[in-house]
Amino acid sequence: MKNNYDSIAGYYDVLSRMIFFRSQVKAQIQQLSAIPANSTVLIAGGGTGWILEEIAKVHSSGLSITYIEISSKMLELSKKRAVKGNKVEYIHAAMEDFKPSGVYDVLITAFFFDNFSAASIQLIFNQLHGLLKSGGKWLFADFYYTEKAGKHWQLLLLKSMYLFFSKISSVEAKTLVNTEHFFEEQRYSILKTDFYYGGFIKTIIYQKPGQIMVDL
Repeated sequence: MKNNYDSIAGYYDVLSRMIFFRSQVKAQIQQLSAIPANSTVLIAGGGTGWILEEIAKVHSSGLSITYIEISSKMLELSKKRAVKGNKVEYIHAAMEDFKPSGVYDVLITAFFFDNFSAASIQLIFNQLHGLLKSGGKWLFADFYYTEKAGKHWQLLLLKSMYLFFSKISSVEAKTLVNTEHFFEEQRYSILKTDFYYGGFIKTIIYQKPGQIMVDL
């Protein structure tokens, strides 16, 4: 199964922090204050679930969270997390197979799109876009590299990562796809942008445009 991290679920977080220290963690935590109280939240590809405990530090109750993860072992680790008074629905599925029952106030996609090819990203972006309420927030975090502004060490690290994960987890992507134009085409507003790990990690808080009222 593509993009499945079952084989390294037990030490994924340790491996990540050996390479990036706490940059990936800090990048995601800094966005959590943007989650409104009593909101509905969808987390796509949540990994081991440590983010649920960090969310509970910001909102100890009142959130309704849908947690989607393709790895059964990652999901089992996630279910052991302390979520306090928040309600979490754990779903074992690939994002593209998820059948929603409603729409959400907040989407969280942290280091998620880097798993997919450009064609798959277009489909999954469209799916997620349709699940976000008008005016809702999309908390985006991922690796960032451009040929124009990127550094040589970033390119080497990217190639090494994709080679490793293609062997270990059958990651679909072969290279990093820039996703910003997908948001631009749908006229998302950028509320906040931050960089971490020498500019190799980028976080953006997007806001979906609200409904346009038409006078008849």
